[in-house]
Amino acid sequence: MLPIHSRVSSSPRYLQATLFGIALISLAANSAVANSSDIPIRFATGQVSTTVSGKLTPKQHERWYQFSAASGQYTIINITPLLGKGAGTSETANVGVLHMPNGQQDGTKGGIIYQGCLPASGEYRLRIARNLMATQGKTAGYTTEIIILPKYASQALCK
Repeated sequence: MLPIHSRVSSSPRYLQATLFGIALISLAANSAVANSSDIPIRFATGQVSTTVSGKLTPKQHERWYQFSAASGQYTIINITPLLGKGAGTSETANVGVLHMPNGQQDGTKGGIIYQGCLPASGEYRLRIARNLMATQGKTAGYTTEIIILPKYASQALCK
């Protein structure tokens, strides 16, 4: 048996690594779980697309949405600048990340941030954020179109 001062489990480095690992796992698990402040995205019966628009104030960095979908549904999520009368934004919140029920994440900056077959059934969270490296902290607007095809229409695309 090793003396207590040389046990790996009592090492500060081991404890630090363990706590860091637990924090990462907790963060990943929480990102896929819907939050009460998430804005629900609902589709009317027979509707395959919907649009959400919004503005992030200078103190806001992100907004979260959530929707339900099934594994194997073909989905496109597209972020564009907020346009039209009263848009009043000089910046675009153009970062989108889709957090999936199975813990995966996918996304990018601007344009089509997700296109493909959803990997799991359940609640999806969509994070819309400003690109902190490319904005000046002003009000940032966005319009996001979400298209989710029904399973029967997705079959050929998801083979």
